Amino acid sequence: MSKPVNPYVVLLLAILLPGAGHVAIGEARRGLAFALFVLLFSFLTYMTTTPEQSFIGRHAGGLFIWALSIPDAYRRARIRYSIGSRL
Repeated sequence: MSKPVNPYVVLLLAILLPGAGHVAIGEARRGLAFALFVLLFSFLTYMTTTPEQSFIGRHAGGLFIWALSIPDAYRRARIRYSIGSRL
């Protein structure tokens, strides 16, 4: 069994790109699902807002899902790291 990835590296990857933190810890399917939902909700909020809204307002749904994925990836990495360090 390989050594788990440092949770802070996972946190950085999750902040930089949605789903990348999950992919780094070996949960590619979960990471890709988060990335897909970021795109989907960004598109939905973009299509349901007016052009007068800011960039953040027009993509709020996707940014919200991205914000949810960051602590999820970090928490899962921290759990794997603590279990891996005991073995």
